[in-house]
Amino acid sequence: MSGRSYPVEIRYRHPSGSATDDDGRQQRILDAADELAREGPGDILIFLPGERQIRETAEALRKHHPPRTEIIPLYARLSAAEQGRIFRPGRERRLILATNVAETSLTVPGIRYVIDTGLARISRYSHRAKVQRLPIEPIARSSADQRAGRCGRVAPGVCIRLYAEEDYLARPAHTPPEILRTNLASVILQMRALQLGEIEQFPFIDPPDSRYINDGYKLLAELNALDDRRHLTDIGRKIAQFPVDPRIGRMILGGAAENALAETLIVCSALSLPDPRERPQESPQAADEKHRAFQDGRSDFLAYLKLWSEFEQRARHLSQSKLRKYCQENFLSFRRMREWHDIHQQLHEQVGEMGYRLNQQPAEYGQLHRALLSGLLGNVARLNEEREYAGTWSNKFVLFPGSALAARPPKWIMAAALIDTQRLYAHTAARVEPEWIERVAVHLVKRSHYDPFWDARRGRVMVYERVTLYGLLVNPRRCVDFAPIDPEQAHEIFVRDALLDPESGIDADCLSHNRALIEEIRALEDRTRRRGLLADDETLFRFYVERLPAGLADARAVNTWY
Repeated sequence: MSGRSYPVEIRYRHPSGSATDDDGRQQRILDAADELAREGPGDILIFLPGERQIRETAEALRKHHPPRTEIIPLYARLSAAEQGRIFRPGRERRLILATNVAETSLTVPGIRYVIDTGLARISRYSHRAKVQRLPIEPIARSSADQRAGRCGRVAPGVCIRLYAEEDYLARPAHTPPEILRTNLASVILQMRALQLGEIEQFPFIDPPDSRYINDGYKLLAELNALDDRRHLTDIGRKIAQFPVDPRIGRMILGGAAENALAETLIVCSALSLPDPRERPQESPQAADEKHRAFQDGRSDFLAYLKLWSEFEQRARHLSQSKLRKYCQENFLSFRRMREWHDIHQQLHEQVGEMGYRLNQQPAEYGQLHRALLSGLLGNVARLNEEREYAGTWSNKFVLFPGSALAARPPKWIMAAALIDTQRLYAHTAARVEPEWIERVAVHLVKRSHYDPFWDARRGRVMVYERVTLYGLLVNPRRCVDFAPIDPEQAHEIFVRDALLDPESGIDADCLSHNRALIEEIRALEDRTRRRGLLADDETLFRFYVERLPAGLADARAVNTWY
């Protein structure tokens, strides 16, 4: 345990054609576990790419009945108590099934053997789809070496790699650094705030791709943090003061604007850390039952408010030990609840220093969710006929099964995150109204207009308006006044369809006089059997255009002008 490193024997396995799927991989794991069990005493650490693969492999190992072994899963979402089991070696051999959390983050005692599938979930941001992806990918050589080193800590070890040596040698030396596979909005914002120059010229060890840089600029423009010339706005300077993701900083400012700052701070601090609700593998239904008390069918964000209120009330009346017991009984992480409280306190102090004050009256649903929407405009979507959500940037996704909205999906939602695992899921969602989207995204929506017409009832020229946000149709058809949009064309339609039409309904002395004169001329034509005495429509049109003020397209305005 002094840090000495023992030799590790590396054994490779050439996968067969059928061994590329999960079933084939599980069989190779079972064979490798049997092989290592014959090597001698010591625990076996098995690296798998994700939680689902861990559960399925654990079930396969239990059915395989390895003699005198204990099977222990290890992944980030496990409770602290469950993760603590790995630090308590027993008399039986342990088979520890872990994600890459056991690669460098912690050292598992007693490991003599490693089985490496050579795979991991690598977080990558898609600049095209604007979503965070978690694809399963082959690990780099450096990660494979780290995994093999786990079994050379206490004695000479053996690492079985379930892939060929040629495969290992063909892999990249290192995993791409995070700056090459994440959204760069936060980096750009801080560089702007600190006046460090342009990100394109900054001497990064690994310069980021220009596509990711442009995507970062687009997100900051979406948040109103940068103007059209990519200069920092007043909102951007304020967002940069918060020690959180720019989206969350924008939500906090939205909370202040909507008089919903108290509730917004609670939600934003919760979104800044892993979910404190635990769902143990051995008792998922019991955990779901306890967590159901916090759910709200309209919004997953409201669950955070209910949970916060309940925990704070308990914390005021219970001792530390009883509060821990309450968390354990209700499948909550005590450590994350305390961390949530600490982040909330830090954000509360920050908004106080910036001159904001918490609202004394509880915020209404619309106030809170419009505040949150200000940071999540790229994650809005409308339910389509296939019971799938059509979102911005042509994304299509479904609600995460654990969402309180999944049973009765609303027509319009926003989501805290879109995560691509086996398919694209919306995590932490809430019902929103499309008019909220227009209101909050006024600087982003695109408006197109079609089929202008004279509306006698309204007494003005109207046009149909279509509103979209990043390609998502927010409002397909709405009647709006055409004059402010295209004064020249509205004026022409007004003259042709209103002033020249005796049935237009406009009651003005000048028009009444002209219409009476026209009727006299037509009567004269009939009596004399002559045609051409009355000017044609085009002449009448020019007559009005030459005399009326430009842009006039309103029945009431005619009388006022006359």
